Amino acid sequence: MRRSLLSRRQRSYMSLLVMILSFIVWYGQQQGWFGNVATPVETSQPGLYSISRFVDGDTIVVNMSGKDETIRFVGIDTPETHKPNTPVQCYGPTAAAATKNLISQAGSKVRLDSDSKSTNRDRYDRLLRYVYLPDGTLVNKWLIENGDAFYYPYFPFTKSADFKKAEDQAMAAHKGLWGNCTPTPTDQGGYKMDETQAQASGQ
Repeated sequence: MRRSLLSRRQRSYMSLLVMILSFIVWYGQQQGWFGNVATPVETSQPGLYSISRFVDGDTIVVNMSGKDETIRFVGIDTPETHKPNTPVQCYGPTAAAATKNLISQAGSKVRLDSDSKSTNRDRYDRLLRYVYLPDGTLVNKWLIENGDAFYYPYFPFTKSADFKKAEDQAMAAHKGLWGNCTPTPTDQGGYKMDETQAQASGQ
């Protein structure tokens, strides 16, 4: 009899506790408590790096734990804007602006990913990385798809076939540099901008 009485009391306590917790959750939702807690989690995703500086269309500088690191985008190349002894190439400033605008509009934060087939750094000591926006957009591929960059076939990387396909589609549609410049084919299967094509009229 006593055990049965205790069991009923325990059930009553549990029911009361559930009611109290339900009321707290309901009241918290009305007051926006949980929305305020969730916001920092969404805006502070782990692995996101702030942009310190935009160099050109395929190179950025990010802040890593207080230290600036130069990031070279894996698998792409954009027309030159700052290369020593090289004139500003056709579509160079436009490609650089495309990279800057895309990343800036996403909050100037990026996620970086290395490639198992690629080296960690290039000969200029730049980190070689895929660059992702917080929403998952792969900037490297986006630039190729929109005609702002070439597929760069001279070193192996895992997304090579995918990038080549994106370049073929952009070329066929005359997007970006394909409709404004005359890229020169190379013996290795890629393209480059003729260094005699000085930048003109903003393209």
